[in-house]
Amino acid sequence: MSPVRTPVLAVANDDRIGLFDLQRQRARLEADIKARMDAVLAHGQFILGPEVETLEKRLATYTGAKHVVAVSSGRDALMIALMAMDVRPGDAVFVPAFTFAATAGAVASVGASPVFVDVDPATHNMDPADLERAIAEVEAAGQLKPTAVMPVDLYGLPADYPAIAAIADRHGMAVLADAAQSMGGASGNRRVGALAPITATSFYPTKPLGCYGDGGAVLTEREDLADRVRMIRSHGRQGTGDAAMVLGLTGRLDTIQAAVLLAKLEVFDVELGRRRAIAARYNKGLADVVAVPTVPDGLESAHAIYTVRVRHRDQVRARLDAAGIGTGLFYSLALHQHPAFRQFDGRRLDVSERLASEVLALPMHPDLSDEEVDRVIAAVKAAVAET
Repeated sequence: MSPVRTPVLAVANDDRIGLFDLQRQRARLEADIKARMDAVLAHGQFILGPEVETLEKRLATYTGAKHVVAVSSGRDALMIALMAMDVRPGDAVFVPAFTFAATAGAVASVGASPVFVDVDPATHNMDPADLERAIAEVEAAGQLKPTAVMPVDLYGLPADYPAIAAIADRHGMAVLADAAQSMGGASGNRRVGALAPITATSFYPTKPLGCYGDGGAVLTEREDLADRVRMIRSHGRQGTGDAAMVLGLTGRLDTIQAAVLLAKLEVFDVELGRRRAIAARYNKGLADVVAVPTVPDGLESAHAIYTVRVRHRDQVRARLDAAGIGTGLFYSLALHQHPAFRQFDGRRLDVSERLASEVLALPMHPDLSDEEVDRVIAAVKAAVAET
């Protein structure tokens, strides 16, 4: 394959700074990606071709997970993992109230009930203290069986897995990590993918490690779970047999997407380093005007999304848009505020509701130049001063 280059910190062709910019990365990696895609076109194994197995092995080596199974999307990764864990109707799965809809949607899709847990105001991740309260409430009600906890590594920061695992163990529950945003993050000397007994991640194009379509993976320490995941992703079949051994899905990762991911994996650590440098520059420039992200000691964030908290958020966002700065809202609704999940509402989730009105994502990708970061900082300061 052609050699890859480290990030080129080029200025965009126009004046606007986008929230994400995949085209600069594409130009930087174009030769290697094209060569890998051409190899797939040449051998013609478009479903579960050799690149998929190579990707799984390299991700296992990178993360430290014993087993990696590539699947069709991050949402499918969550759903397949829950199915492999035998989560079913009548089970309660505890999820953070402040995250993307796919987290709760995957739980509901297997017939189980998501129970919303409030988040820590500093990290925005699941609050272990409120998890304890939520479990006690479910146990007291006696209508659902507390079965699993599904923390989310929001914006790329690993959740508090030691505290959550201790709580889950006391109540006889499993832990499934939703690491859709955190590939490349770490807790101590352990990387995301090996922080929980089973992990689901996403390779959506804007993720730190993203393909050119939908993609995901399930990572686990348990061979029996890995075997079930492989069956479920291919209609429940085992190996090349025709018999469906379990209920399954069409959940395989396309070989072309695996080829793209293999090219991006070659420069992944370099890109993560650039993301962390950008986050540090933002933190230094903005800490006196907005609430910047918190990364507790011992944790490393993948900085998938750089999110600040600011009063008068919508006014600030409008001024940034006028200044040519792309922004995003991750997320403008807590999960219990979505119409699709109102049947699961019922707990006080004050922090999640407050965050939904305050969070604002700023441009973050490894090809941002220092000059562009400084321009964003100056624009944020001006926008906040005008409100």
